[in-house]
Amino acid sequence: MSEQTVTSLLPPEVIEQYADLGVDLVALFSAGDLGSRMGVEIVEASPERVVGTMPVEGNTQPYGLLHGGASAVLAETIGSIGAMLHGGPGRIAVGVDLNCTHHRGVRTGTVTGVATPVHRGRSSATYEIVISDEQDRRVCSARLTCALRPVTPAAAGTAPA
Repeated sequence: MSEQTVTSLLPPEVIEQYADLGVDLVALFSAGDLGSRMGVEIVEASPERVVGTMPVEGNTQPYGLLHGGASAVLAETIGSIGAMLHGGPGRIAVGVDLNCTHHRGVRTGTVTGVATPVHRGRSSATYEIVISDEQDRRVCSARLTCALRPVTPAAAGTAPA
């Protein structure tokens, strides 16, 4: 995700919150290495709603259907971004529970995930994620709960002592 893409995806108040912290917003609010390898793209991001897409091609199981683990990656990615946006610059979101129910198989095209909050507290956030196919049929229902932890040097990437 480019800097221009991030600034067009994130609400102005979020960009302002992080402006003086020297944080790489492109990396922070991206799909990460795994999501990038799977083709996950974030198309909308706010604490109230995160939308991401993922191609089916390249993310299938041996029968040619979208892999359930791929749906889980999309769900955890967009739910975590929502939780991070809710937590703000002083906290990081760490997934502690993810469950997925797979409703139908998909063989081609792109799936779209939409994450909306179920609970947004001080120490945890829970998001419901609905993944749909190109015909707007529900493929997967997921729920992600993230713990919101204070930012520490270890959480920011420094190895603990």
